[in-house]
Amino acid sequence: TKLSKTEKFLNALLRGNSVSWSEAQKSFGLKSPRATVDDLRSEGYMIYVNKSTSGTSYRIGTPTKEIIAAGINSVYGSVYA
Repeated sequence: TKLSKTEKFLNALLRGNSVSWSEAQKSFGLKSPRATVDDLRSEGYMIYVNKSTSGTSYRIGTPTKEIIAAGINSVYGSVYA
């Protein structure tokens, strides 16, 4: 089966690669890498943006305690103990 552009991009991130904005457009054929990252985040992937003088790149990581707490807080409506 043929992988979609999003799946190829996600696989690169899951392998531990940092993918630049231009690489996401050229290598993976994404018209809007930001929209793809937003979609993957809504699926539960923790994708971080690194901005530098050389441009924007994306990497996958683990959520911080604060992010987990905010998620639990939004589901339960109060601080979960």
